[in-house]
Amino acid sequence: MTRTAAVVGGGIGGLTTAIGLLAAGWQVTVYERGQALPPTGTGLGIWPSALRALDALGVGAAVRAVGRPQGDGAIRRPDGRPIVPLDMDRIRAKHGEPVHLVPRPALLRALHDALPTGTVRFGSPVEDITALRADHDVVIGADGIGSRVRAALLGDRHGLRYAGATVWRGTADLDISTGGETWGSGARFGVTPQGPGRTNWYAVLTVPENHRFSRPDADELRRHFGDWHDPIPAVLDRYATSDVIRHDLYHLAPALPSYVLGNVALLGDAAHAMTPDLGQGACQAIIDGAALAECLSGAEVADGLLAYDRLRRRPTQRMAAASLMVNRLAQARRWHFVRDTAMRLALSFGPPA
Repeated sequence: MTRTAAVVGGGIGGLTTAIGLLAAGWQVTVYERGQALPPTGTGLGIWPSALRALDALGVGAAVRAVGRPQGDGAIRRPDGRPIVPLDMDRIRAKHGEPVHLVPRPALLRALHDALPTGTVRFGSPVEDITALRADHDVVIGADGIGSRVRAALLGDRHGLRYAGATVWRGTADLDISTGGETWGSGARFGVTPQGPGRTNWYAVLTVPENHRFSRPDADELRRHFGDWHDPIPAVLDRYATSDVIRHDLYHLAPALPSYVLGNVALLGDAAHAMTPDLGQGACQAIIDGAALAECLSGAEVADGLLAYDRLRRRPTQRMAAASLMVNRLAQARRWHFVRDTAMRLALSFGPPA
């Protein structure tokens, strides 16, 4: 008898899970509230561990084809002096390949195209988790940081906590060869090449939650970052033609006691929403999805779900805690020497891959 799964959320984690479960013989329906795949979005760093998970699902080559290897970079001070290098050759030597930069829309398209037509039901928000649980062997909550599935299971016991900063993300018509991040006092700016003539960028400021600035965003960013080292002023000069979004940063706290309740499993941001400081949100969602599909392949549902929880909960919660620590270090307003020294020591052990 074919087992059935309902995946709530057609983002990176949900699509990855669907690919794996279909390969294992499950009947899968993905419920996505959006009307279509998003046409725009910034770049994501896909690390070797996530690429290996995609390889196991047969889509690693397609994802690499729409991305590009990330080059070396550095964390710098606003005047351009380096704090610590970001050495991609070290990752390549250890893991056989570097981080790949992949535009979010291209990643979603590659995952979606690996599924049979009709697997994803766009424009289908899920209002009643109870009905889905009754009608399917497994329900998978992959509906992101504001997960309704998580809220339906746990209420407000485990919710979102403000991380103390707001972020602007955009893409600019600018060609740069290397990327990295620049740390000031309660402020950061990052750039990464997306492709020929295109650059991803983000700016982070420590402000109160839901803060309203007295001037337009472009002017506010120029006030804080306009005299920082190149190419930051050039990026800001192209603000008017950039696709820019702004949002406050949140993380999930306290950590969930389990990613599984009955026949429901949570993954990705629904399970362990983390700040973006280690660039691991998308990667961990991919690994979650591949692991869940593997655990449910050939196993009794209850056993497979428990195996998934044992395999993924502690590593992802450690990653989330480490990301929050880096967030607080990077946004420090003083003791910058201590901050910079701590980051050099941390990276001496190697970044997550």
